[in-house]
Amino acid sequence: MPVFQYVAFDDAGDTKQGIIDATTAREAREKLRSRKLFVTEMEAVKKGRANKKKETKRSGRSGMGRVPDSEPDAAGAFTGAAFAIKRFRVRGARQELVGVTRLLATLLKAGINLVDGITSVIQQVNDKHLDGVLRQVREDLKGGVSFGDSLAQHPELFDALYVNMVRAGEASGALDDVLSRLAGFLQAQSKMKNRVSAALAYPMIMCVMGGGVVAFLLAFVVPKIVKVVLKKGGNLPVPTKILITIQDLFLGWWWLALIIVILVWLAYMAYVSTEKGAMARDTYKLKIPIVGDLFRKQSVSRFAHTFATLLRSGVQATDCLKILANIVDNRLLGKTLADVRERILEGTDISTPLKKSKIFPPVVGDMIAIGEESGQLEELLERIAETYDEEVEITTQKATSLIEPLIIVAMAFVVGFIVLAIVLPLVDGFNF
Repeated sequence: MPVFQYVAFDDAGDTKQGIIDATTAREAREKLRSRKLFVTEMEAVKKGRANKKKETKRSGRSGMGRVPDSEPDAAGAFTGAAFAIKRFRVRGARQELVGVTRLLATLLKAGINLVDGITSVIQQVNDKHLDGVLRQVREDLKGGVSFGDSLAQHPELFDALYVNMVRAGEASGALDDVLSRLAGFLQAQSKMKNRVSAALAYPMIMCVMGGGVVAFLLAFVVPKIVKVVLKKGGNLPVPTKILITIQDLFLGWWWLALIIVILVWLAYMAYVSTEKGAMARDTYKLKIPIVGDLFRKQSVSRFAHTFATLLRSGVQATDCLKILANIVDNRLLGKTLADVRERILEGTDISTPLKKSKIFPPVVGDMIAIGEESGQLEELLERIAETYDEEVEITTQKATSLIEPLIIVAMAFVVGFIVLAIVLPLVDGFNF
């Protein structure tokens, strides 16, 4: 059997080298891809040379990285926490994906074929993982695999929305327009996410800084003052006794508290990894005071944006709802969309089951009904998206304007209690 020498990237972006037995170069690439290695170079080697390299590898004298002969059956499965970790590790590649998509669309519109366009894009990519994936996609295209099917093999980068829009663009012969629309959609979603994150960052920083100040007081300031107070004796005020108890617990049992926090977090993550737990979490998210309304409007905005983008790309409405049910960031919303799809398959329209759901505001169902009747569903969905984009921005500002005073009041209460517990002994006659 022929032997091939290869250079590839693994999931972490590290370079791997080795040799592999395969009938053809394409089969060799498929074997390596099943091991989550993304080939950048490959060449056939003579049998004698290959045997020498194999012996060198066994003796441990080779500089090439060893590639296992086999992986567990679940090695290619992206599920639960493992998939979340995978997406986190390639966050740099995902951030660069918008520019890559837009550049590829521009190249295709200029008349450059897809393989050459990807070759040009690879030269502009900075992220190692994305570079390796694009090289693998290019090799797949040369081997006769469709663009959409090749992208589907990398779900950590290309979700169902991306893949199905590409497939629709390939089928309609308007891949350049679809990629351009997709790049605009990804950029708009990124801007909205960053806007919300930036607005909520200040309250989070205040919480962290406030917690740090309290921890510093309990660990370094309060113990010194408590020693002086205890030396004087006498009856201590109740706030002072409470503060001493809290300080003793903090200094003596912080490790136990840390263990409990970690165990609770692990139990929570295990629970929400189940369907029931994820549903309960996402249902509660929509009911949280102040920010629950923000989460709801953000989900509706993304739903409208995505639905309109898919429809304009030539994807059928039932397929759109199936994709949306799988990619939305809220399980309750996903279940609602799956139910809507079932009702449509039974012969009803889109707006009726949306109106009956408690997730979507009634105005969304009314506007979709008008769009269905007028044949302008995409335009109405885009108007809904624009409206709720503005609502998200307004609600974000309202939420931060309410959260910040609450944090300030809470921190003032905690620090004030510490000061009161320290000052009361002075008022009761302690002399320092």
